[in-house]
Amino acid sequence: MPQQVWVAYATPQQQYYLAVEFQQGMTVADAIQRSHLATQTELPALFQMGIFGVKVTLEHILHAGDRVEIYRPLTINPKDIRRNRAANHPVGRYGNKGNRFKRSS
Repeated sequence: MPQQVWVAYATPQQQYYLAVEFQQGMTVADAIQRSHLATQTELPALFQMGIFGVKVTLEHILHAGDRVEIYRPLTINPKDIRRNRAANHPVGRYGNKGNRFKRSS
């Protein structure tokens, strides 16, 4: 069985997980090109990539079994998501239904 690397990318509508035959000396750029991902979906003009969550460059040399992940730019700052969630669902002394843990004087 030939050794492989995988190329992973997710759009809001679809996920791609493509196997590419591994060749010694293969770079991240080679794997992305050989996956033909760009013919299946539009990749962002500028993107970052990683292998199992560790950021790498296009020139990074791959090992058999690596998963190249292509990251989309964030649409909203994660801190803003938490702030919005907290504003819509306050938690605290009087925010809980029934005030179960309210101190009695």
